[in-house]
Amino acid sequence: MSNQQYASRWRILTAVLLGSIMGPIDASVVYIAIPVIARDFGADPATIGWVSMAYLLVLGSLILAFGRMGDIFGFKRVFLAGLITFVLTSALCGLAPTLGTLILLRALQAVGAGMMMSMAPAIITAVFPPQERGRALGMNGMIVALGLAMGPSLGGLLADAVGWRAIFFINVPIGIAAYLWCRYLLPDFRSEKRQRFDWPGAVLAFCGLGALLLSVSRGETLNWSWPILLLGFAALSLLVLFVVVEKRSPEPMLDLKLFSLRPFAAGNLAALLNFITQYVIVFLTPFLLQQAMGLSAGRAGAAMTAFPLTVLVVAPLAGSLSDKIGQRGLAFTGSLICTVAALLLAGLGQHSGAGDVAWRLGLFGLGTGLFQSPNNSAVMGSVPRFRLGIAGGVLAATRNVGMVLGIALGGAILTARQAAYLHLEPGGAFLGALKEAYLAAALVSLVATAACLWTRLPVRE
Repeated sequence: MSNQQYASRWRILTAVLLGSIMGPIDASVVYIAIPVIARDFGADPATIGWVSMAYLLVLGSLILAFGRMGDIFGFKRVFLAGLITFVLTSALCGLAPTLGTLILLRALQAVGAGMMMSMAPAIITAVFPPQERGRALGMNGMIVALGLAMGPSLGGLLADAVGWRAIFFINVPIGIAAYLWCRYLLPDFRSEKRQRFDWPGAVLAFCGLGALLLSVSRGETLNWSWPILLLGFAALSLLVLFVVVEKRSPEPMLDLKLFSLRPFAAGNLAALLNFITQYVIVFLTPFLLQQAMGLSAGRAGAAMTAFPLTVLVVAPLAGSLSDKIGQRGLAFTGSLICTVAALLLAGLGQHSGAGDVAWRLGLFGLGTGLFQSPNNSAVMGSVPRFRLGIAGGVLAATRNVGMVLGIALGGAILTARQAAYLHLEPGGAFLGALKEAYLAAALVSLVATAACLWTRLPVRE
């Protein structure tokens, strides 16, 4: 792309970010409204959980296919299709007459979110020169953190003032503005080479990832019974078959040769492990604040915002800095800080306060912000231009799989290890198991830190 073609890059970035912020807001805004939705429909906890579960399962299962579609049909076309799908299904979610309808619409909403999430890094990488790519991807990370930070407070405000349906309607005006802006600004990126969509690979990826995420996310709830274990075995078998099919396909959905690129393979591994660490902490810390420390939901939520707010500040700065000094050192340093923060969280006890938790979460946010932007820049900068779509899809899939695995790992350790501490004073069993979960998160983060050393990309291409 010539310098003249790069000229509109910052306006294009604003258009992409306007669309990208809705997914994170929607993901976090729903959690705060789940109890209100359950009361409205008279649903039990197991059933109401599918409002979030359906979204995560579809998002994680289809995101690889969306990345490949972008390479074939064009980033703009797929991004706009995702945006309009997200807006329409958001409006319908707000009108849902039954819980079953809401769950189905949430699954369809995830289709739109997945199209946008997989295309955003591809579009940004395509329109920015290498020396500015880290900064731009850092701003994308900033907007994701902003969406996650805004979600709980916005959801609580809307649910109390207007009702839970308003949390879906809020997407409509933002989405319409984003669609018009993106349609006007986004260039039509498309491969010059005619390509076919790999339907066998897409079906295997959807079934394999869907079965894997379902088995991992529901395993603890169902006590790892034989149907769950059988589902897990089926998932692994389907994913192995997927790899075999992709190796033989002349135009694979996932080009496995990308994993021979060291920055791509190491960067995705580090990202997966970082998100596992992140969601062990994000999932368990509210229990520490409310169950062990006795804080109200409002105070607990305020303490938790220390993490995304720090990422919000640090991510764009880290991305800009990585353009000047390179990605590997910053990603390594950030991941190492995450490891230290997880270890410090393991040292918390019943007599710790909200401030003790908040500054540790802020430290974890500092590490996450330093890690994510440079790591994403290394991953996206390592692939050929005609593979940017699938590279963005892999990065997004890595994030979603890491989220589900992190929640499953944290819940499994907390449940399994409490029995070992029953001899302790009341609350001691919970804190003992929680400490082990945080230590496990630190160990996962340490492996991610080691993976960062394997990532190397020149500062300028």
